[in-house]
Amino acid sequence: MEAVTDETAPPGAEPVDDTDAAGTEQADVGLTDAGLPDAGRAPTRLCIASRAVRPVEELLRFVVAPDGTVVPDIHARLPGRGAWVTARRAVLAEALKRKAFSRAFKGKGRTEPGLSDMVGQLLEKDALAALALAKKAGQVVTGNAKVIEALQSGKVAVLMHASEAAPDGAGKLDALARRIGEAAGREIARIDGLPGEQLDLALGRANVVHAALLAHPTSAGFLARMKRLEGWRAD
Repeated sequence: MEAVTDETAPPGAEPVDDTDAAGTEQADVGLTDAGLPDAGRAPTRLCIASRAVRPVEELLRFVVAPDGTVVPDIHARLPGRGAWVTARRAVLAEALKRKAFSRAFKGKGRTEPGLSDMVGQLLEKDALAALALAKKAGQVVTGNAKVIEALQSGKVAVLMHASEAAPDGAGKLDALARRIGEAAGREIARIDGLPGEQLDLALGRANVVHAALLAHPTSAGFLARMKRLEGWRAD
């Protein structure tokens, strides 16, 4: 059975009940949070704002907390009835405007001011945690000289700059990454959406301006989370 999230649900977790905004079972979508019985199909969900069926990696799940408030479940692991929204700030705003959560949760979900900010904070925290995991796995190098050496080795999957990095320094590394990527027939991803202070904390060292993540599953996990965060911030 194909898992919808990065990890399987913990033993003993309650089954979820994901239905669309009209309160009907999404049998036509053919999914539960446990995944599809047909491994040949990609996991999808219905966005309660746009009513479009999208891959789960493009969506965010929301549930009703014990106090009755609607909260984001960015790892899609919490038990209970789930409602899904395209992972864009503007789409969540539309869902709130249309009172789509109230329909999805049959009047039981209460949305509080600041829900959008909460989502952004959780997505950022998730990306930083993934970066720290890549560092723990030994897949991150920092410092201009070491980043150049890693790029020249052909092992770099992600080139990262602090958001306040000087344009000339970042530009030289970007140009090198493009040349190396083109020669190898692949693209080296570029990330510059995190400030140095956050990079310092995630990587456990001071004054991080430039970093490179080597090709590894932990690096791919960080990149996926950063793309989701960047998509959220784009609106």
